[in-house]
Amino acid sequence: MTPWPAALPGDTVDRIDTPALVLDLEMFERNLQRMADAVKNTGVRLRPHAKSHKCPEIALRQIALGAVGICCQKVSEAAPFVAAGITDILITNQVVGARKIDRLMDLATDAKIGVLVDHARQVEELAAAASTSGIALDVYIEVDVGAGRSGVPPGRDAVALASLIASRSPLRFAGLHCYHGSAQHMRSPQERRQAIASAAAMAQATKAEIESAGITVEVITGAGTGTLVHERDSGVYNELQPGSYIFMDRDYADNQRGDGDIAFEHALFVKTTVMSRPAPSRAVVDAGLKASSVDSGMPVVWGRSDVRYLKASDEHGVLATDDAASPALGDQLMLVPGHCDPTVNLYDHLVCVRNGVVEALWPVAARGAVL
Repeated sequence: MTPWPAALPGDTVDRIDTPALVLDLEMFERNLQRMADAVKNTGVRLRPHAKSHKCPEIALRQIALGAVGICCQKVSEAAPFVAAGITDILITNQVVGARKIDRLMDLATDAKIGVLVDHARQVEELAAAASTSGIALDVYIEVDVGAGRSGVPPGRDAVALASLIASRSPLRFAGLHCYHGSAQHMRSPQERRQAIASAAAMAQATKAEIESAGITVEVITGAGTGTLVHERDSGVYNELQPGSYIFMDRDYADNQRGDGDIAFEHALFVKTTVMSRPAPSRAVVDAGLKASSVDSGMPVVWGRSDVRYLKASDEHGVLATDDAASPALGDQLMLVPGHCDPTVNLYDHLVCVRNGVVEALWPVAARGAVL
């Protein structure tokens, strides 16, 4: 927790202390509306992933524009959203361990909670806790449709798991979670299209096998910002989970846009100050590893082709400069982070700006929620 905020409502942008996480509200709101329009009248539901923003204020705005609820990645991440009155949350993860499961049940007393499984033991532990608590819990089978992470293989293993869930009241078999994470950042539109066509085929085949056993598959959920148009148009998926679309980041900007892809805007920035100008070819800013995640590569300097973010250490970012006269000591720059999700997790607040003035500070209420 920082001892004071980077800005206060009413401050002009130039008065925002640095480093600060800045949200351009006009761009953000256009992104929200573009997504709402993308699913309108399609019969496909929107359940945005809150791990990108960790901010109840944003989740409430997504729901106001038609989202059915949100996704969270961890039980503790879901807690501040439940506290904010959000009543439909899918935890897109396996929940293992008695303490986590107990907390999951606590949340499920105030909200409709879904959770993923990919092993019979997870089902049995959830069923025992739900029975003791008297909680009805939605359970989704995670199917590995190409990401090579968690999930059962498509087909027979999913049928056995669905049968087990259906037999363990008060659990409810809610559907299939078929997220192809690595497809989100395949650079060419052809690669992304092919990856999701394959994922959809595996999801469809798994659904057919489960339903041949007499168990209805109501929901097939997945998708991310990089591929959502393909899941939306697949005829297989009926729920989408994009997260980064509200902000966008440098890594998503590296994707080649395909026909029909939605042109979301960069709305999230790290504001930084040049604090050293030690050489004509080098400037140093106050936004380093603790201000912007570099797991997906370095940030870029917004609106400046003559300046390149070269490397980062804890509290320093080194810029390569083509022009010795610019930027000058004390100049303020905006960075587009390489990866928005972990960058947001570094901050207590989003400094929300409209027309060059700070309009609000939105707490990143689920910051650090990794339990």
